[in-house]
Order: sequence, then structure tokens, then C-alpha cells
Amino acid sequence: MSWFNSLFSNDLAIDLGTATTLIYMKGRGIVSSEPSVVAVQTDKRGERRILAVGKEAKEMLGRTPIGIEAIRPLRDGVIADFEITEAMLRYFILKVQQRRTLVRPRVIICVPFGITDVEKRAVRESAESTSAREVFLIEEPMAAAIGAGLPITEPAGNMIVDIGGGTTEIAVISLAGIVYSHSLKVAGDRMDQAITQHLRRKYNLLVGERTAEAVKLRIGNAFPGASVDQHMEVRGRDISAGVPRTVTVSADEIREALSEPLSEIVHAIRAALEATPPELSADIVDKGIVLAGGGALLANIDLLLREETGLPVIVAEDPISAVVLGAGRALDELDLLREVAIR
Repeated sequence: MSWFNSLFSNDLAIDLGTATTLIYMKGRGIVSSEPSVVAVQTDKRGERRILAVGKEAKEMLGRTPIGIEAIRPLRDGVIADFEITEAMLRYFILKVQQRRTLVRPRVIICVPFGITDVEKRAVRESAESTSAREVFLIEEPMAAAIGAGLPITEPAGNMIVDIGGGTTEIAVISLAGIVYSHSLKVAGDRMDQAITQHLRRKYNLLVGERTAEAVKLRIGNAFPGASVDQHMEVRGRDISAGVPRTVTVSADEIREALSEPLSEIVHAIRAALEATPPELSADIVDKGIVLAGGGALLANIDLLLREETGLPVIVAEDPISAVVLGAGRALDELDLLREVAIR
């Protein structure tokens, strides 16, 4: 019967991220990568109607009129608004399911390590509401390690650091199991907030989250180096005068602004290394630390971690897609899926 199911259903792996939702379809690869943003209109009776999802909704962030709100239904890696998350998932899944299938799809969803039973149930119910045949949950660091090509089934230590939008997942994996893991609620969003606070404090300039993210992508950096632009013009609102204003900021000051969230990530990585059994520590010394997630693309973050830990640091080949690619591989290898899926 399994051959029949695989022939007539479009099995999916979903990285339900705080910032971005990626979907992998069996046999086709990554078929969708959209911001985890939903534009919602609320009427006078308090009833909500969805106007846009994904890229179109993100364009509305900070620009909506009264009665319309562009919201991110996931915060710190978990569902903050169940109803909107369910609607967003249904939209993305229907968008990639271009044809009706005879068999409902099997769905794998990646979740942060240490997710509570209540949160697991919310994620499962969101997926089941989209007519999934079976729903499996995989912890994000495990999926990231698989997607980064680490030999997780071998009796050797593999360290993965997945810096996403809402959380940084740090894990040491051996024999297809997590030996140590920690989910830190400091990641890309906190970096954006640090930039916003810096601009407010130093220049009395108020900017939105989209502008802060653009500054991070353009001149954000974790360690001195020549790999980023050195200056950028930033537009916002002068808090005192209440009028639009443009200031020029430097890469050096943005690095200083990011030092606090980055130091928290460094501290968590050191704590993971201290908690790792000695035999596995020896493996990590040889193999190094592998970085995944969008935060791995912050300029020179590998140099910072190398300086702070004294270990080799390697950025995954496709850090943004590592989690969903790992879950997609589990779709193709059911024995591996049963080994790494959480109950």
C-alpha cells in the first residue's frame, strides 16, 4: 500500500519558522518560501478576515490603515495565534498542492527543541486541519543537522547551531539522538530589535522592523572584516520633531548594537560545549561547529564564534533551507523519519 500512497499523494515537509515558512514537496524539492506574515482585517464586531498571506502581507508591515493589521502568528518559534497560523498553513499548503490527490499527504513539521505538549498539539491540529493523512514532528536542530549533511546516525558528536528568526537551536547529536540541546529565544528578531533600539537611542530615530532587518542584511556584522558595506542611509521618523529624517549609520556601530544578542548566543554555545560528554567533545574539536538558519548569513559570525570557542566553524551550504531539506530527506527515508520524529 505504501507504493500507492507515494504515487498518489504529495507528501510535504514544512519548516514553520518565525520569520519564513518553507515547504518541501517529495519528488520536487522546495516549492515555497514565504514570510510567516498574515494581513488581517477586523470588523466592528471583532470578526477577522484574512486579506493577504506571505510576501504580499509582509509588504504591508508598518503600512496598514486602521482596521487592518499585518501580524506574525509565530513568536519565538512557537504559535502565538492558533487561528491565524492554521489559516496561514492552509493557504501555503493549498498553494503548493496544484492538483487534487487521491491520497491525503503525509506532513512533517519542524518544531523547536523543548516544545511543550500543548504547543505540539497546536501544531498537529493546525496541520490536520489542512487534511493531512499523518503528521510527524521533528525537532529543528535534528532536521538542520540532516539538511547540513552531518552523519547523525554514526556514534560520533555533531554540533549544530541553527540561528533562525525567533530562536537559536543548539544541539549535539549522536546515534540519531540529541545528546544535548538548548532552545534560546535570541535570534534574528532580537538582532532587529537591537538595531531599532540603537537608532532610537543614538539618533532619536524611529524605524520599523522591515527597515531594521534591511540594515542588518546590508551592513550587519559580527566581527571586524571587509566583507560588508561600511555605511548605509537609514530613513525613519524623528521622535522629537515628528518629521521624516535620514541618517547615515556605519557597520562598526551596527556591530556594537548586535553585540548583546550575539554574546547571549556565544554564552549558550559555550554552555553546550561544557555539557557535552568528553568523547563527543573530542569529535567536535575535529569536526567543528556547523551553522544553519538565516542568522548564519550574518557577515563574519563564523569568525566571531571561531574566536570565542577556538573551534572550527562551518556555515552549511544552504543555511536558510537546511531545516526543511533535512525534513525533506526524512520524507524519502521512512526508517530515518521514525528514528528522529518526536511523539
